[in-house]
Amino acid sequence: MNPIVEKVYQIGIIPVIAFNSVDEALPLCKALAEGGLPAAEVTFRTACAEECIRKIHEEMPEMLLGAGTVLTTEQADRAMAAGASFIVAPGFDPEVCKHVIDKGGIMMPGTASAGEMQQAMNLGCEALKFFPAEANGGVNMLKNIGAALKGARWMCTGTITWATTRSSPSAAPGCARATSSRLATGQRSPHRARKPLTPCWA
Repeated sequence: MNPIVEKVYQIGIIPVIAFNSVDEALPLCKALAEGGLPAAEVTFRTACAEECIRKIHEEMPEMLLGAGTVLTTEQADRAMAAGASFIVAPGFDPEVCKHVIDKGGIMMPGTASAGEMQQAMNLGCEALKFFPAEANGGVNMLKNIGAALKGARWMCTGTITWATTRSSPSAAPGCARATSSRLATGQRSPHRARKPLTPCWA
């Protein structure tokens, strides 16, 4: 397993963050690291994402840093140049996946079916985003396809709750524990960033 992918699964929770300004990046990531979560997926949903990734990478190289909601090869290039260690997309785009992998990057495409998962794995994706997880069967879905897709590793997002967290798929072949929890920035103090995180499964 690639060391970056292995680290994702060792940490077990990847906070997903949409920054509204570059000034939010370091305080929030420092709070996460102090709380035992030295990882973040910065989404390209906001205009400052690339600069936030660059700032975090330069100031906190110990953070496991990914870029999320990456829709194009151009965004992927910008994210990797800024310092993202892995790229996450909401859907499965073979062109983007191949582009990132050919450049030596880690690609985690969004998948919702066994067919998409199989195609992504055949392209060389070592970890898959399962999205939206609950709407597509959640834990039971992974239990049903885990035996067939041996070696698959998932990071799940989409209506994850404490109930689904307790319903662990660890007994299913091929299932590894990883999580993705959404954390929006705003009026909440970044030093309380641990509170809204929701552990989940993969």
